[in-house]
Amino acid sequence: MTVLEVIQSATGYLAKNGVDDARLNAEHLLAHALGKKKRLDLYLEFDRPLSDAERAPLRDLVRSRGQGVPLQHLLGTVEFHGRTFKSDARALIPRPETEQLVELAQAAIQNPNSKILDVGTGSGVIAITLALQNPAATVTATDLSPAALALAAENAATHNAPVRFVEADLLPPGDERFHLVVANLPYIPAADLPGLAREVHHDPASALDGGADGLEIIQRLADILRPRLEPDAALWLEIGHDQSDRVCALLTALGYRDVASVRDYPGIERFVRATAPAL
Repeated sequence: MTVLEVIQSATGYLAKNGVDDARLNAEHLLAHALGKKKRLDLYLEFDRPLSDAERAPLRDLVRSRGQGVPLQHLLGTVEFHGRTFKSDARALIPRPETEQLVELAQAAIQNPNSKILDVGTGSGVIAITLALQNPAATVTATDLSPAALALAAENAATHNAPVRFVEADLLPPGDERFHLVVANLPYIPAADLPGLAREVHHDPASALDGGADGLEIIQRLADILRPRLEPDAALWLEIGHDQSDRVCALLTALGYRDVASVRDYPGIERFVRATAPAL
């Protein structure tokens, strides 16, 4: 079978097993199996016959993808904000909308020497990206999961990003104050977890479960964060598609100022921003 025939065969199998973007997935998996850096490299070899030894690793990859294992876990990497990060079952797979969260947070930075906090860092992509974009800033990232923090530290080492990682329940210990806080916390109501896409079930449950109404962790952060914010500090949150009104209301009730929701590129109210409460 040629490269093109193998892609077509894998595409058919994946499509039959309910994988979205089956052709794209097939190309990524074959490129990975052949050790190609880019799937587009395959386009130069469509007519090249593949030996059975070359095709063997692809069979297991395609079978696993057909069973719902995320593409990022099979490749071992994910692209985020123009960089490649390690991705596996230790932390939530970064979503494309989170790239916009980083853009919004970046725009809120007014002082190059800002102290930045990424709460619930997971694989570390937010903290690492902000650290690389703001070399004079001090960036701290927290997570309750030692496994996630280990993954984040590996990613930081790969990109030589000076991020301080702290195992903590939301906030690092002490009384340090921050100029910018960014958080993509669990926001899915517990009752909705069983109905999520099969790929999502490969993410850690602790990175998804937001409690009974999906907002338990967000509300707890907003409450305990107030004394740890510098005057006029900015808070940026990523939230569920139907949570903006409730999140804005709870932040306002806690004294935050300039509270507003922001739509993502597809038009969903995916983010909420706020300014620190007045002292």
